[in-house]
Amino acid sequence: MTVPPSPMRHRQPSDDGMTRVELTWIEKRIEHWIRFGRVAADEIADRRRRIVRFRPGAIFAFVRWAANDYGTVSSRIDIVRAVGAGEPFTTLPCVQPGGDILLKIEGWPKVQQVLAAIDATEAAGVDPCDAAPDHWRHVANRIAAGHQPRPYTLERHRAWLKRREIEG
Repeated sequence: MTVPPSPMRHRQPSDDGMTRVELTWIEKRIEHWIRFGRVAADEIADRRRRIVRFRPGAIFAFVRWAANDYGTVSSRIDIVRAVGAGEPFTTLPCVQPGGDILLKIEGWPKVQQVLAAIDATEAAGVDPCDAAPDHWRHVANRIAAGHQPRPYTLERHRAWLKRREIEG
């Protein structure tokens, strides 16, 4: 099965300053989706692809999964902060121009741990895209070290909001 060329591969950074993420869904072959994040714009490219856009500073989770006839080939999750014009960024497949990568995890068992951390954040009453960026870095580092990440609590979230307010 061939996938038509991506319309994003030939595009220059957009004039609107937003980060573009190409989502592909070919059942049981390639599945890209956004787990959380505030989508600013959503464009349907064709029946298998969408392009979503995020404003600078927005935090989102991008899940990529692929399989062949023998099973899962790759699974990963990236939690990314969309960058503004002139900010440094790291390139990432399907993300234009790229972003500030807060978490980068590969392998389904570890991806499941991240998804559980996202669920726990939501259960604490916090939208994961509002959580402190340092929390997602903490989750990445703990999982990479083979440890359980600390939960993100409402108390930690309030402390983050106060710190952000003080820092301006």
